[in-house]
Amino acid sequence: MNLATAFSASTAQHKGQPAILWGDRTFRHEELWAESLKIAAHLGRMGVKPGDRVALWLKNCPEFIPAFFAILQAGGVVVPVNNFLKSAEVDYLLGDAGVNLIITDSTLLQSAQQLTLPNLQAWNIEDAAQLPPGTPFEQTARSESDLAVLIYTSGTTGKAKGAMLSHGNLLANVESCRIMLEAVDHDRFVVLLPLFHSFMMTVGMLLPVLIGGSMVLIKSLHPPKNIIAEILQHGATILPAIPQFFRTLAHAGLPPNQPLRLCVSGGAPLPGEILREFTARMHVPLIEGYGLSEASPVVSMNPLAGPWKEGSIGVPVPGVEMSVQDDAGQHLEPKQTGEICVRGANVMLGYWNQPDESSKALRSGWLLTGDIGHRDSDGYYYITDRKKDMLLVNGINVYPREIEEILYQFPGVKEAAVVGIPDPRRGEQAVAFISQTEGATVEEKALLHHLRAKLAEYKVPRRIIILSALPRNATGKILKTALRQSLK
Repeated sequence: MNLATAFSASTAQHKGQPAILWGDRTFRHEELWAESLKIAAHLGRMGVKPGDRVALWLKNCPEFIPAFFAILQAGGVVVPVNNFLKSAEVDYLLGDAGVNLIITDSTLLQSAQQLTLPNLQAWNIEDAAQLPPGTPFEQTARSESDLAVLIYTSGTTGKAKGAMLSHGNLLANVESCRIMLEAVDHDRFVVLLPLFHSFMMTVGMLLPVLIGGSMVLIKSLHPPKNIIAEILQHGATILPAIPQFFRTLAHAGLPPNQPLRLCVSGGAPLPGEILREFTARMHVPLIEGYGLSEASPVVSMNPLAGPWKEGSIGVPVPGVEMSVQDDAGQHLEPKQTGEICVRGANVMLGYWNQPDESSKALRSGWLLTGDIGHRDSDGYYYITDRKKDMLLVNGINVYPREIEEILYQFPGVKEAAVVGIPDPRRGEQAVAFISQTEGATVEEKALLHHLRAKLAEYKVPRRIIILSALPRNATGKILKTALRQSLK
């Protein structure tokens, strides 16, 4: 069994049923299957061999799904690319993954052609319309242990690491989510978050496709009434999103006869204020979950039947174990604080070409999440802090070290430190502190221009604060705690 054969089996069982609802268009399961076979045959003619990494650089669109499965059918490995990244950032990812082919569309083709990797081919998915239909194609045999997706997640050094997810990892997580959400083939999942994100890739795409359900692929996110209109028009039943959207939805309001039966918050911690606000205004369960790319990604969730505990990331999903451990790997008792660790068939194979980082993240079969927390006497888990120095901006990981390195490249910057502050719309936002070299004057506008040229927009600090010197401890380490306190 692999993701492609699972897709084939689901298609055979759900012919004639909608798979994607895109504005006024409907794509049925058998149409997606036929399109993916056609693209897979073309990839084979382009030289894609089993194990080759193929990048997928697309915004949310119906073509994303058959392209994703076509890569797998050809025996390749999908490398989803964050479409907010700049060319230099994409160059690094593709170079690290050893990608020779990138699938994109006309809106990103120019950016793809600016990539500097030698021997890199860029193929416009829109050209699939000219491919001959019904091209004979035999799927490449792949097992559950074979690599399926290489999804990049930033490390504490600021250099992205490729989490290796096997067919078995993703199939296991889809099944865990199916059970936990009680998902069935007439469920319609709202897809408004980017499909390159692991949360949406598994919960918003793989789950509905593999159970014969459908995706309500949102065409336009602004204004929010567009999303509400599509939820109502298409009878959407399950809405996975990041916390900030549920505040927007609560204020926008849904009519009493709306079709949603469940909302799932992921990608970032769900503030109690948003949960209370949503619950007071809406009559739909909003349950918080937790995951990370290295776990395919869903680890835990508040049970659909309850109880739902405010501030809790819930209980492990079926097939997944969780534990709170100390630095020595000892399992801690309820209410004791330590690192949250995860074990199960959903846990990655390791980091691509980074054995040292893999051994740091995987200990005795447990994935060390880098999140600090505890569990209560009922087995519910809580995150209280992050071991990793990381921000979550719109549910996407942002690592201060990466931004700091770009800041240090600017003439006149002597010291740099980036911290996160809460933001009601984005979850968190970055704030940069710098000091200047003697005699230098750093212009904030010029520094921001420098950052925007090298970083995705969501990584760019919203404020730059210039100090005479940054606070340090006795060993010379910059005191980020003091910097955060200064912002309150």
